[in-house]
Amino acid sequence: MKTITKAALTLTAAAGFASAGFAETWDMPMAYSATNFHSATGAEFAKCVTEGTGGALTIKTHPGGSLFAGGEIKRAIQTGQVNIGERLLSGHQNENALFGFDSVPFLATSFEDSEKLWAAAKGPLTKVLEAQNLHLLYSVPWPSQGLYFKKEVNSIADMKGLKFRSYNSATARLAELSGMLPTQIEAAEISQAFATGVVDSMISSGATGYDRKMWESLTHFYDVQAWLPRNYIMANKEAWDALDDNTRNVMNGCASVAEYAGDWRSIQYAGFTLNELAKHGMKVGPAGEKLQAELKAIGEIMTKEWLEKAGPAGQAIVDAYKAN
Repeated sequence: MKTITKAALTLTAAAGFASAGFAETWDMPMAYSATNFHSATGAEFAKCVTEGTGGALTIKTHPGGSLFAGGEIKRAIQTGQVNIGERLLSGHQNENALFGFDSVPFLATSFEDSEKLWAAAKGPLTKVLEAQNLHLLYSVPWPSQGLYFKKEVNSIADMKGLKFRSYNSATARLAELSGMLPTQIEAAEISQAFATGVVDSMISSGATGYDRKMWESLTHFYDVQAWLPRNYIMANKEAWDALDDNTRNVMNGCASVAEYAGDWRSIQYAGFTLNELAKHGMKVGPAGEKLQAELKAIGEIMTKEWLEKAGPAGQAIVDAYKAN
């Protein structure tokens, strides 16, 4: 596969380079480790922009929450502390329910359905972000979410009382409805939280489990395919508007290829990481019929609650998604 830089330069060749007399650096905070596929895609996007603008705009990535913690990144971009960054927007659905469209349980459980749901939500979400001084550049899905435990779990009753790592209000609500005790833990803190016993279960993708070597703390992964949350690369809108047309064209070209490459990586990474979890001793497989049925019942409750909070805008997204 061609690198993002080479492909994007082909896409944006007609735009030309930005003015050689203008040069600046944008710091780009990212919540996940440098080895994570989202961070790798972001690093290639940054290189693409830097080379595509002839150095007029240099983007420097800061993975692993090293510049700002995950929960601080969105606000940092909005307020201009940084001009660009990556964030899991569902972590902010308490401020706007639409940010949680990608975390409605069992609404979109495959990569194909995730893309259809994104097509339905992209327009409304972009408008919400612009009103918050944010410009959306691209978005990449995680693989589908599964449940991690340190014991065999066959029903909701087996989950009662477990300390559960949550990363947004949807995961916290899932924990509450299944009798677990949710604790908000950002991605960079996962390994320490499990190693110290702060939490002993979570819902996440195989990618997170592989990146964080969860086999060192946990024993079971149930591939329940609850949803595919998305990461978003966003720029401060004022900073974006201040760029010249050539620079914006290069960034748009790089963003398009990054989204394509990120989607491809996510699909490939899904199978690879589940195999790696199993290779390192974890029991990996689907949930039993009873547990799956109980989870879907909880999903129906959560879907109803989300639609009530999201209102007509949320219903319009679901209707558009189902119409396709």
